[in-house]
Amino acid sequence: MVGEIPRFVPSDGYAAAFGRQWLTYRRTQLDSETGTAISRTRLERCLGAPLASLRGRSVLEAGCGAGRFTELLLGAGARVFACDLSRAVEANRENCRGWAEHFVCQADILDLPVADAAFDLVLCLGVIQHTPDPEATIHALAAKVKPGGRLVIDHYATPHGAARIAARLMPRALLRQALIRMPPAAATRAASAITAALLPLHRLLWRPGAAARAARRMFRAASPVLDHYDRHPELGRSRLAEWARLDTHDALTDRYKHFRDAGQIRAALESAGLSAIDVAEAGNGIEARATRSG
Repeated sequence: MVGEIPRFVPSDGYAAAFGRQWLTYRRTQLDSETGTAISRTRLERCLGAPLASLRGRSVLEAGCGAGRFTELLLGAGARVFACDLSRAVEANRENCRGWAEHFVCQADILDLPVADAAFDLVLCLGVIQHTPDPEATIHALAAKVKPGGRLVIDHYATPHGAARIAARLMPRALLRQALIRMPPAAATRAASAITAALLPLHRLLWRPGAAARAARRMFRAASPVLDHYDRHPELGRSRLAEWARLDTHDALTDRYKHFRDAGQIRAALESAGLSAIDVAEAGNGIEARATRSG
């Protein structure tokens, strides 16, 4: 127990950069902070059901981060067991403090301190592609689903053709290879500096007109900075800059970055003994849900 949080793993593993990220951007993506429904919309799309359907349900949220989904699950009346491999659990605890049905601990998905077949819903968003072995992670998560319960996940989609080759040679991929070799603190500073230098150009190209849109597409493809000017303009200029710093850090400091296509995700879910599998290309790549037969 450290800081009133049970810890089953050290904080200096492969997810250390994510821990620093979520402590730095503790409230950035919370709907309660932004006044939007960005996280809620994503969560309900992945669930394939309204959040109200989770009232009274037991939920394992694996890779909980700072709690952008945790607060929504709790607000819907779910009983949430949240866990993360990194110090992000500290941000999660602070953001969700006061909810009686909230428990958070620092633990490895492959060795969770919970019984098998214990949860109505196992939720893992934005995580599996960053683990050493996505298929092993899916199997470990599936084991925690009750008969009749569901597993809901997502994963980066495999780029194809020229896009696959380009993805390996673009500045973002090359910079990532440098940053993942740095200490987490240094990598965070580097990612922030890169974003500060290039984001004004992203913003400059965010204007009407076919020529501007074409130039913007080309620049965004080459730039290591991720922005949300087109996707979430409702955030406003200041928050858009903060989201850019967060997501650029995320993209440049993840130790593991795996890609899978829909068929591979379906195969992994089937081999984990799940059924009623629904897999689609959506969101950040592939979104999927499946049921444990009762």
